[in-house]
Amino acid sequence: MVKVLDEHERTMAFADVALGQIRSLRQTAIPRNYEIWYVYATGYNAPLNKIINETLARNGKLTEADLEQIYETYLSHLKTTDRIDKVGARVIGEIDDVMVLLSDALGVSASYDSSLNGASEKLSSARTRDQVEAIVQSLVKATNEMRETNKALEARLALSRNEISNLQQSLEAIRAESLTDPLTGLGNRKYFDRMIEMAVQTAQASGEPLSLLMFDIDHFKSFNDSYGHLTGDQVLRLVGMSLKQTIKGQDITARYGGEEFAVVLPNTALRQALTVADHIRRAVMAKELKKKSTGEILGRVTISVGVSMLKPEDDTDALIERADACLYVAKRNGRNRVICEVDPEYVAETQSQVA
Repeated sequence: MVKVLDEHERTMAFADVALGQIRSLRQTAIPRNYEIWYVYATGYNAPLNKIINETLARNGKLTEADLEQIYETYLSHLKTTDRIDKVGARVIGEIDDVMVLLSDALGVSASYDSSLNGASEKLSSARTRDQVEAIVQSLVKATNEMRETNKALEARLALSRNEISNLQQSLEAIRAESLTDPLTGLGNRKYFDRMIEMAVQTAQASGEPLSLLMFDIDHFKSFNDSYGHLTGDQVLRLVGMSLKQTIKGQDITARYGGEEFAVVLPNTALRQALTVADHIRRAVMAKELKKKSTGEILGRVTISVGVSMLKPEDDTDALIERADACLYVAKRNGRNRVICEVDPEYVAETQSQVA
């Protein structure tokens, strides 16, 4: 009883720390944030504590984007791993059960083989009709037992085949979920990192062009500050929906982090990429944002877009860095626009940095 009370008090202390951090930093008390601070209070996840302490020391606060990135990096994958481990254990258990069944069946088969050999020897020495009938009856009995064993084995193997197929589907679903941003339904950062690496390698091997769009929601913080976290989520979903409606085929869409998104365009040169980027920008701006709780019209969402195209000497990081730099030039030059690496604004800023 004392141990139970001690555990209760210990976990309540962790809960108090978590809620205290949320309160002092004026964060939204949503489950994700509570989980981050609860784990922080336990001290069990050293990398999580380290990144939180470093971010607070550097910025004095944790933004929504920071919290989301921390959760994605240090917590969400642990849940996925746990689920994969559980499904994997079920697969192993199913295989173990089948192996036991096969072992039993092999034993019955060996016994049947022994019965056949024994019957052959008895038949060769049988002298009367009754002796022959007794041998035949024992063979019939052994054959029936063997048939029943085979039927049971077939039925069990069929069940196992279905169970393992279902478990494989579960693993595929978990894998897909681990690569999907739950809020927008787009690929997440892990998905983006994996897919852009493959796309760059393919483009370099084939010599085909490859372009990248990096875009950011304009004034996103003001949406959160003015209308609340739920409205901010609605803005992110609106942009995600616009991307799904606009981008098709082999092109790769992802939520890069926070309010930043990315689109990888294989077999697409810079001029075509600019057309796609402006199409996305117009599609987002065409949608009117309405507050669900009151029906209040909040206006229109705009995005700023940076566009880069893969160069022969590029690696993935270089491609991303140029698109990201173009994005921030677009934001500094009035927002709600598309800037690429050959535009005068980007070239002028690059040259001024070199000078």
